[in-house]
Amino acid sequence: MWTRDLLEVGEKTKKVLVNLLSQIGVLCVMTSMLVGASAWALDAPKGPVVLQVSGLIEAHNQGKLAVLDMQALQGLPQKSFTTQTPWEQKPVTFSGPLLRDVLQLVKAKGQHIRAVALNDYRVKLPVSDTREYDVMVAVQMNGQAIPVRTKGPLFIVYPFDAKKELQQKTYYERSIWQLKAIEVE
Repeated sequence: MWTRDLLEVGEKTKKVLVNLLSQIGVLCVMTSMLVGASAWALDAPKGPVVLQVSGLIEAHNQGKLAVLDMQALQGLPQKSFTTQTPWEQKPVTFSGPLLRDVLQLVKAKGQHIRAVALNDYRVKLPVSDTREYDVMVAVQMNGQAIPVRTKGPLFIVYPFDAKKELQQKTYYERSIWQLKAIEVE
């Protein structure tokens, strides 16, 4: 009799355990979804917003936008290159994150970007340029922050001297200074 009672308790315990494990499994899935969703959220800017990214992006921090301050841009890996530009008499050293790293930060999914300057000048460039070349969102020129009056605070620039093919009107026109926004299409 006592053995039979243990078997009955064992069966009831088994059902409770199966139910409990099922609920734990659901909880784990829900938790991983929440953790995954929060991984797509960007930190809110602590300083003035210098770049707004919209369009086909999956990481946001202000509605459907990704707004970035200088600290966020400087928190990305920083690169430097020196290149001759058609706008300066001497070669210029640019520093800042690569545009592909900015696009990766916001989880961009498009094929083109439309860049907008403070004066609403707009250029369109293929995202493939950011994979083929070290296109930069420059935050410094010659080691100094870039004032608005001299093309700042942000400047999309190609490493023109790195490849002869970049020394043509197409790529000069894709460079945009006084950058304020990027729309991913």
